[in-house]
Formats: sequence, structure tokens, C-alpha cells
Amino acid sequence: MRVRKYFGTDGIRGKVGESFITPDFVLKLGFAAGKVLSQHGSRKIIIGKDTRISGYMLESALEAGLSAAGLSAAFTGPMPTPAVAYLTRTFRAEAGIVISASHNPFYDNGIKFFSTEGSKLPDEVEKAIEDTMEKALICVASASLGRASRIVDAAGRYIEFCKGTFPSQLTLNTLKIVVDCAHGATYHIAPNVLEELGATVIPIGVQPNGMNINKNCGTTDLRLLQARVLEENADVGLAYDGDGDRIIMVDHLGHKVDGDQMSYLIAREQWRQESLRGGVVGTLMTNRGVELAFMGLGIPFVRSMVGDRYVLNTLIKKGWRIGAESSGHIILLDKTTTGDGIIAGLQVLTAMLFTRRSLHDLCKDITLFPQRLVNIRFSGVQNPLADPRVKRVIAEAEAELKSTGRVLLRQSGTEPLIRIMVEGEDEHQISILSYYITEVVKQCINDHL
Repeated sequence: MRVRKYFGTDGIRGKVGESFITPDFVLKLGFAAGKVLSQHGSRKIIIGKDTRISGYMLESALEAGLSAAGLSAAFTGPMPTPAVAYLTRTFRAEAGIVISASHNPFYDNGIKFFSTEGSKLPDEVEKAIEDTMEKALICVASASLGRASRIVDAAGRYIEFCKGTFPSQLTLNTLKIVVDCAHGATYHIAPNVLEELGATVIPIGVQPNGMNINKNCGTTDLRLLQARVLEENADVGLAYDGDGDRIIMVDHLGHKVDGDQMSYLIAREQWRQESLRGGVVGTLMTNRGVELAFMGLGIPFVRSMVGDRYVLNTLIKKGWRIGAESSGHIILLDKTTTGDGIIAGLQVLTAMLFTRRSLHDLCKDITLFPQRLVNIRFSGVQNPLADPRVKRVIAEAEAELKSTGRVLLRQSGTEPLIRIMVEGEDEHQISILSYYITEVVKQCINDHL
């Protein structure tokens, strides 16, 4: 695996005004991307964004860089990441670019790229862009400069695409659904999709002001959604992240249903209808209980590294169609090319309607193992996970768990965090073990400050 200079596991991301998320860097990035991606003759790049206030600044810088390279930018305005992937395909564009930091706070932002087929860029293309960044920005002649335009019907196009993935013989008119759009890119999309399919929709998180994206709402904070589902006596709740490629659901009792559980429900419905092809890809974070549920049905299951690009790569290698992360990235290659929260949610609702069972009842067939997840903020240069003390406490925890549990520590590919996961059969045991591991990691971080 190559060492990336700018690109992480999900594009380029950071705090606005620092590191790579500055106007001058993004202008140069637009120029480099334009030079590398202009392979198909359309000379057009689709640019979408979420609702962060910094999106205005960054899309202007991107457009200037692309124009200097001789490519035209077609803006969608605020639009979910998977919508940009879809529009890139339908417009036969050279590529799609999304300005978003997904589930991060508003003061972060990032740049994601899609190929002309609507999939994540291969490593070699990202490397070519990074290499071109090191060269001088030489503007094309005036007659060859790119232009800027706006796709005025982008939202309508994507709404119809999402609706087209829902079975035509079904309707949502028996369901009351609370939808939390996290004040993000789905705010004007998801409620319309569900309403047009017949649901009674209670929308929350649909008043973006540029600075409230993901704030106390969405996939990273379900409390508001859970309370509203109970208050409204709703059948189900749907939470999206800031750019709409993640979804977490809530049943009518307020219980969380994560991406791995949803992948099971979707795969089981396809298995029941004899339309499932192959198996399901999860990640190292996938709960052991979900894996055992797949085994119970005889559905093959494998784990990839954490990150939707790794899930997708594994799906492609195996020729399978369903992959997911616990965090809510769900990839359904029989429906679209990338993780899509709206489309994934529709497939779970489909399973509810076909089986005439509530989301709570559908999840009863999965017995989750107790799991403790801890995030520790980390911004140092030296990786604390390489410290002998951390390696020792991990080995001690694994010895105590024996074969009944798992320990996983990793650096986040999207945020400056160390993520700790301890899983086992005994909740009290994993709570103690995760506490000791966390304390050791914190001490190592402090020692290297």
C-alpha cells in the first residue's frame, strides 16, 4: 500500500484554513485534478458540496483551478455525495468532486473525487494528482479556459433515481418516519424521497445555516432522533450524516440499528427472495454477532480493513454486491456505485414491508456481542500505537479475552483520532479492559507531546 501525501482513506480532509484545506491548496488541487482527469473528452467536472459555510470558498477555488487546466465546472449546490457520483455517471463527466467532511464538525472540510463511472478514484490516479501538485501551475490559453455552469435540476434527478430503487409494487403509506438530515446535504432530498413514496414524514435537522451541520444530530448523535421517534410514536427513524453517504436507523422503541445490522437485513431479504449474489463484506469493526447471524443463514461473510474504499475493493474482487461498515456506510452495487444512505434506508424499509415486520422484530435474529468503543483525540507526529506499552496492554487484554473477544486499535482515516474497540461476551470484562487500554494510550500520547 502506497503512502499518500495528501489523500486519506476518504479524499483529502482537514480543518479549514489549516493543512490542505486552504484556498491556495485547493486551487492547485483543482488544476492538478483537471490535468490528470481530462481523459474522456467531455472536459466537464461535476462539483457538489454539503452545507458547510466554507463550501462557497472552496468551490470557487476548485473552479478556478479546473478552469486554468481547461476544464469546465458544473455546480450542483448542496447535494449528497452519492448524488454527485450518480450525476457524474449520467452526465458522462470526466469526474465528480464533492466538497465535504462527511460526519466531521463544520470547521472541517474536505475534497472527495469520483471517476467518470461514479466510483472512488484508484490509488494510481490519486498518486498522479499528488505528483502533478508538485509541478508548476501553468494556465492554458484564454481560448481554452473552462467555463462554469449550474445543474438546476440536480435535486430532482437524484430524487427520481432514489425512488427508482424502491419496488414499484410497494408504498410507504403505512409508515410514519422521522428523518434526521443532520442539517446537511440531504435536507432537501431525503424527506421528499420518502414523502413521494407515500410515507408520513417528520423531518428534523433540515435547517442548515453553514455551521450547524452534524451538531448534536445525525448519525453521530442519535439522541434527538430517538426522542422524536418515541414522541411521535413513529414506526422508524432515519439519521444521515452531513453528506448523506451514511445512515443509522432507530426502531420504534428508540433502539439504534447500525450499518452492519442493516446489511444483514438487506442481505437476508435478498436471500429470502433468492436474489442474493454471493455474500457480504463487513470490516474489522463488524460485531461478531452479525457475523454469526450471517453464518446461521449460510450467507458468506468476510471482513475488510475499515474504510468504504476497502469494502468496495473487496466486493469487486469477490463479485459480491453488499458491503457495510458499522458507522453506516452501506454499499449496494446492484443499486449504485458508492455508499448511499438514502438508498440503503429504502432497502431496509422494503424488507419491513415485504415481511410485514417492524424494524425491531427484524433485528431480533441478531444477538450482538457487548462492544466498547472509545475515541481519543490525537494530533501528534509519533504514533502512540507503536509504543511498547500499548502493544503490551493489547496483548494482555487479548490473553484475558482468549477466544471469546477481540481488541482493535487504529488511527482514524478521516479524523485526528485513535479509535479503540474491545468486544467480548462479558460486558463488565470489556468495560474494564477498554478502560485500562484507554488510559495507557492517553499516557503515551501525553508522553510524546
